[in-house]
Amino acid sequence: MRQDDKAKSTFYSRTFLFDIGRVLLDFDFESSLVKLIPERMDNAKERIQQVLGQKDTLEAGLIDPISYAKWALTVLESDATVAQFYQAWQQIFTVNKPMWRCIRQLAKKNHQLILLSNISAIHCPWIFTTYPKFSYFKHKVLSFEVGILKPELAIYQYAINTYRLDPSSTIYIDDQPQNITSGKKLGFQCWQYDLKNHQTFETWLEKTLATG
Repeated sequence: MRQDDKAKSTFYSRTFLFDIGRVLLDFDFESSLVKLIPERMDNAKERIQQVLGQKDTLEAGLIDPISYAKWALTVLESDATVAQFYQAWQQIFTVNKPMWRCIRQLAKKNHQLILLSNISAIHCPWIFTTYPKFSYFKHKVLSFEVGILKPELAIYQYAINTYRLDPSSTIYIDDQPQNITSGKKLGFQCWQYDLKNHQTFETWLEKTLATG
């Protein structure tokens, strides 16, 4: 059986689109990047914000990771290597344990789980080997691979077309209000997630799944 035919024959209860940052994993760029900066620098925060201000370019796949790392190290006036920059860029995450318990339950109930994330090649595939639980997600729409960033409608349309989604029965979870707005425009059932209020999400999800 061809892979396409196999995908067609697989029955899923519902489909979920999940963001990664501040949904599945929390993150803190600043605390990690500051370790690369010489102690003598008195405007470290401004330098870090300058680097992060160009993060979208990296996550859209418009600049290769090595070039971005070299530019960032210059901005930070750091003598770190590109490999050390990659490590600092990667060591920003902490696991959102309540959400992963929810993911495990959704997978057991045969819901289709898809990642929809603004993310870069510095984090992928590293993030998937570092956190093996991402294997619950059988499909991924990653900004640097498709060349589109959320909240552009085109990245949601890409997910719809690629995985033949019915937005009206697809549940989309993201922490950014502008991304939720885009999801609603295309008809997804949306929830703006708050790391500090996970239980409210679970209550909403239970009601949403119960009502179909």
